[in-house]
Amino acid sequence: MKHVLASGPSGKKVLVIDVGGTSVKILASGQTEIRSFRSGPTLTPVRMVSGVKKLAADWTYEVVSIGYPGPVLGGRPSAEPVNLGRGWLAFDFAQAFGRPVKVMNDAAMQALGSYKGGKMLFLGLGTGLGTTLIANGMVKPMELGHLPYKKGTYEDYVGRAGLERDGKKKWRRHVVDIVERFMAALQPDDTVIGGGNVKKLNALPQRCRAGENANAFCGGFRLWARTDVLPSNLPPGRARSKQKG
Repeated sequence: MKHVLASGPSGKKVLVIDVGGTSVKILASGQTEIRSFRSGPTLTPVRMVSGVKKLAADWTYEVVSIGYPGPVLGGRPSAEPVNLGRGWLAFDFAQAFGRPVKVMNDAAMQALGSYKGGKMLFLGLGTGLGTTLIANGMVKPMELGHLPYKKGTYEDYVGRAGLERDGKKKWRRHVVDIVERFMAALQPDDTVIGGGNVKKLNALPQRCRAGENANAFCGGFRLWARTDVLPSNLPPGRARSKQKG
């Protein structure tokens, strides 16, 4: 890649960690290559930190941003992740990394990286349904996916389980219906559909734009920025995958 990702406006060198149900992806200020290793149901925070340190051993960073796949309250995980190991709630990330750490819900971090102004609704289609509203720069993570819908919840129909159960055709109809419901209720200026399964849509619902998974790294850098200026360039979304040691 020709462009080098600059450090954020704060001047700090940031390491961004995007923790997912199938992989952990990392990127640091000044680097051009997203690196990753497997996660899964045996991934504890201790193993996550160990894997990140090993993968980022040749990078320099002063602070850390973590996108966490679950609710975050007061900068700390408030519930154990559904698809990973246990021990996240009481874990001291700052002590483990030896640097200041900011933790944010993963959908909120991707939303922050996608934000262009005004009131933006972000919906992340992945293992579940991530939902975030950003209004005038204020990030408001939500758990709309757990609200009742039909015979279950919104997440039951547009998350991975609904896709596997109902097939792509019916899943796509549910996505359109749910997006329209949320847009009618929240009246956003801008609606972004992100997450790993956005690529499974034939076409985006009206008045929506697609988000990129790499925007999670924009959001992670932005957490430490003093202004709303985003890094000018992101590396491609493809990550160099490594096995977790």
